[in-house]
Amino acid sequence: MAGYLEVTPELLDYARGVSLDDDEVLRDLRRVTAGMLGGTTMQVVPEGAQLLAMLVRLTGARLVLDIGTFTGYSALCMARALPPGGRLVTCDISDRWSAVAAEHWARAGVAGKIDFRLGDAAATLAGPPDGIGAGSVDLVFVDADKAGYPRYFEAALPLVRPGGLLVFDNTLFFGRVLDPDPADADTRAVRELNALLHRDERVEVCLLPMADGITLARKAEHGSTA
Repeated sequence: MAGYLEVTPELLDYARGVSLDDDEVLRDLRRVTAGMLGGTTMQVVPEGAQLLAMLVRLTGARLVLDIGTFTGYSALCMARALPPGGRLVTCDISDRWSAVAAEHWARAGVAGKIDFRLGDAAATLAGPPDGIGAGSVDLVFVDADKAGYPRYFEAALPLVRPGGLLVFDNTLFFGRVLDPDPADADTRAVRELNALLHRDERVEVCLLPMADGITLARKAEHGSTA
């Protein structure tokens, strides 16, 4: 097997040109988000959101939990992949971007599948909305404050069904994970999460070195599960 390629802008454009399932609503939401302070850093890359949609379909997910809404791009892509009657619950500590998200969810025809909750993610997971109980969630996507990642994993895992999936974004965190003694809490937390997932027998893990790192953690179907 060949080693890793350097993904140049030209190669990335080619890859997107032959694989990205794009449309006007998605392009408009990316454009609006890119115009915001920190927008290009905080938004999931298009191919990452498309991967999430495929994972929703591959797992047959009917109930998805999205931790960290921002402008709603990943929620939109996952909601589109849900079957009729599917539901996505997304939460964010701020509502400053919720109007942008709601507008584009409505344009995409998925607003009826999405339940936005304002508040701290840890509190949302500790007292989940109606219909979310132990072992009921098919897929969780976490792309919120990095310092909270280890706590979000522990809080979300009991809600996920055996064989369900947890997905974490930014698990290479701009390469800062290579620092063995990082000064900032975000890098320390991402390193803690990565080490925890690697040794935790409750999940099987694959860290994909794409974009800023995307980790898939599949909950064990047998044995200790939470």
